[in-house]
Amino acid sequence: MSYFLPHLTNGWQVDMAILSEEERVVVMRFGHDWDPQCMIMDETLYEVAEKVKNFAVIYLVDISEVPDFNTMYELYDPCTTMFFFRNKHIMIDLGTGNNNKVNWAIEDPQELIDMIEVVFRGARKGKGLVLSVKDYSTKYKY
Repeated sequence: MSYFLPHLTNGWQVDMAILSEEERVVVMRFGHDWDPQCMIMDETLYEVAEKVKNFAVIYLVDISEVPDFNTMYELYDPCTTMFFFRNKHIMIDLGTGNNNKVNWAIEDPQELIDMIEVVFRGARKGKGLVLSVKDYSTKYKY
């Protein structure tokens, strides 16, 4: 479903998307459209796009087509999702140790909506780091 979501094809478009949005969270999915993990994430993003349109905007960025941010944001994973608000990168504590980004595919649409909503509420209050509703650490898996 990635073809239904807006793609940013160069560094300038990515910068303008982050800079120009004043009232909503910018959700950026960095990865490849052909990657299976990104396909799952894109499906979830497409499902939630209409529901979160009042407080978030979603963009897709191909990391081969736009390599400008690969080293800056350490985009080494096949699928990475990041959040921005008023030209500021919003970090989210997921319990994984990496607060900068979500580097796996989220399959549950409600989980993603909750995550975006937490980022929006925290960012609107001026917080640079927000705490996720769900703990994604492996602490409870063993």
